[in-house]
Amino acid sequence: MKLTVLGATGGIGKELVRQALAAGHEVTAVVRDPARMPVTGERLEVFRADLTDAEALRPAVAGRDAVVSGLGPRGRKDAGVAARLTRTALAALEAEGVRRLVVVSASPVGPEPEGDGFLDRAMRGIVSAVLKDVYTDLREMEADLARSGTDWTAVRPPRLQDKPLTGVYRRVVGGFPVRGRFVARADVAHAMLEAIDDPATVRQGVGVAY
Repeated sequence: MKLTVLGATGGIGKELVRQALAAGHEVTAVVRDPARMPVTGERLEVFRADLTDAEALRPAVAGRDAVVSGLGPRGRKDAGVAARLTRTALAALEAEGVRRLVVVSASPVGPEPEGDGFLDRAMRGIVSAVLKDVYTDLREMEADLARSGTDWTAVRPPRLQDKPLTGVYRRVVGGFPVRGRFVARADVAHAMLEAIDDPATVRQGVGVAY
């Protein structure tokens, strides 16, 4: 496939690029600063673009089979970035007629899993309160996706870890795994790439966790 990766220098973005190349895909990595792109490969194009400018982004998504986005706030100070930049991406995709879009969101944005115990519910409540602005941003992003004409999927992980790819995790379409507390960024990227060809995930949130 021909894929475009947004946020390609972030933790999940770099994994998306690495794994997509390893799977034999042609990858366009959209970055603000090419010097920060540590991944190389024969099938990799590094495309410098301002992600606030839909016109500048259009050449990076034109003719692609899918766009996968690792864009998102790294903390409270970045709240607002996911919705703002995803709107730009949606405008570029719709202008170029590209339908498939897979993004990363977060577990508190989706429904609470049935059967979670008191501790998990309490911890989710605390985290949601502390990172309220971050999750508000991600909810706005998902609302924009739902209003769009794209075939979108929002992958919703819990707390992220910097650990190696395992390819072994639980996945719930339209929900979230019970007692799912952690997952590696590498496995989030894996789940996002696996979702591209999975029709069950189209216009759905997908919870992933160990």
